[in-house]
Formats: sequence, structure tokens, C-alpha cells
Amino acid sequence: MTTTNPNLEWLLENLVESTPGANHALVLSRDGLKLCHTRALGIDRADQLAAIAAGVQALSQSASVEFGDGTGGVRQSMTEFHGGVLFIVEAGEGAHLAVLASEDADVGLIGHKMDELVEQIGAFLTSPPRHPRHSQPA
Repeated sequence: MTTTNPNLEWLLENLVESTPGANHALVLSRDGLKLCHTRALGIDRADQLAAIAAGVQALSQSASVEFGDGTGGVRQSMTEFHGGVLFIVEAGEGAHLAVLASEDADVGLIGHKMDELVEQIGAFLTSPPRHPRHSQPA
């Protein structure tokens, strides 16, 4: 999947347009690379949001390992801040879906719409781990 996947971009745009209070959507890899985002977010802000969302998910993962059942599974994260809410859900192997919403958004509706989208296209939202390239000896 690339940042220019028009089908995925269209689905993210549709999610934001059809969900009251949703402002931006982004698909990111587990390690914080943006894979696709809504146009209004812009490239630099999408990079910034991807890094933030990956950090939130990593912290949530650690909390799950320490205080959950030990498996490290995180279903979703929600961060409410002055002026908005950040929602993050797993969206396929190694990928996450993040949505920024206004502070008065219906959190249940946004969570439901995100789950629907992931269920609909989750198999396509995979981001396998990146492995460093090792140089071959000469």
C-alpha cells in the first residue's frame, strides 16, 4: 500500500464526510509511517499525526502487557484533548486507522464507523514490518 492509493484515500474521505464531527483520517504503519490520509490533513500534518498515533499505540501496548491479560493486545485508543479527540484502531496486520474529530463528536458513532471501515477493508490494510537492508560483502 502506498500513500497514493486512490481507493483507500476515497474510503477515508468518505468516512470523514459521512461521519459528523470527524475531521481527518489516516492509515499508518505500526512504526509511524503514514500510508494514506485525507487530503485536508496535508502531508506534513499527516506525518506528524502518524508519529503521534504510533506513539500512543506503543504506550497503549505497554499498558496492555503490564496491566491487561499479558498478550499486549490493543483494540482501540482514544485520547481526548482540548479541542478534539484522537481515535486509533488496529486496521490489519501492522497497520492502524487514526481519526481526528471535534470535541463534541459522538464517540460511539465514530468508533462504529471506524470499525465498519476496518471490517470492510481490513485485509487490504496490512503493513508488514520493515527489515533493514544489509549490505553484501564485496
